[in-house]
Amino acid sequence: MAVFDANACDAFMEELTAIAARAAATIRQCGAASLGHKADGSPVTTADQAAEAVILQDLRRLAPGIPIVSEERVAEDQAQARTPRDTAYFLVDPLDGTREFIAGRDEFTVNIALINLGRPLIGIVAAPAADLAWRGIVGSGAERLTLTDQSGRTAIRTRQRSTRPVIMISRSHLDADTKAYLAGVAQASSVTSGSSIKFCRVAEGTADLYPRLAPTHDWDVAAGHALVLAAGGNVSAADGSPLVYGTSQRLIPDFIARGDPR
Repeated sequence: MAVFDANACDAFMEELTAIAARAAATIRQCGAASLGHKADGSPVTTADQAAEAVILQDLRRLAPGIPIVSEERVAEDQAQARTPRDTAYFLVDPLDGTREFIAGRDEFTVNIALINLGRPLIGIVAAPAADLAWRGIVGSGAERLTLTDQSGRTAIRTRQRSTRPVIMISRSHLDADTKAYLAGVAQASSVTSGSSIKFCRVAEGTADLYPRLAPTHDWDVAAGHALVLAAGGNVSAADGSPLVYGTSQRLIPDFIARGDPR
C-alpha cells in the first residue's frame, strides 16, 4: 500500500487501541522474566517478544497490505528495517522503557504508529501499569482513555507555554546536551520519566517541552510524535527541521517536542 486512506483512520484507531490493550495484558502476564541483551547491548525480556508477537499477528489480520517495522524484528533481521519512504507502514515498539520495566517502575509503554508518506499519521501510546492510553490522529485531535475497557475518554490538548515551563527528561538517557538545554530555559523545572509517557505529558498539557538531544530509533518516537501533533503541539529536530523517518539505521538524531508550537 503506497498511501494510506485517511478516511479509514477512525476505524483503525479503535482496532489499534484494542491491539495495544492485548499487548499490554501480555506484558503484565509475562513480567520482567528471561532477561537478555540484544547485539547493541540493550536489554530485552520475554515480555518484549511476547507483546511483539501479539501486535504483529493482530496488525497482519487488520491490515495485511501494510508493512510493519518493529523493534525486535529489526534487531533480528536488518532487512526488516528497509521500507520505502513513500509507503504507508506501521512502526511498533512493543515495550518502550524496558529498563524501567525491569526495575519495577511503571514508566513503560506499548507504542504503535502509522507512518504515511514519511510522516506519522496515527499514534497510540499505552501504559500497561497505569491502565491508560493516549491516542491521536493528526488533524483530528487526541484523547486519553482507560486502556482495558476504553472508557473514560477525555479529549486532550497541549497548553500555551508557561512562564515556568515544565520539561520532561529521560530517566535512563539524560545526556550532556540535554542538561545544557535545560540550563538555558529560564525558570524551568524538570520532571524525570521513562518511555514515551514523556510525549503523553506534553500532549495532555501537563508539561511544556520534551527535548531528546541524543539519537534514538524511529519506533521510540513515531507514536508520541503523532500524538503531540494531534493534540496541537509540534515535534521537530533540534534545529527546527522536520524529523526524517526511514533512514537506513532507523535513527532520529535528536528532537524537541513542544506543546506550544509557536
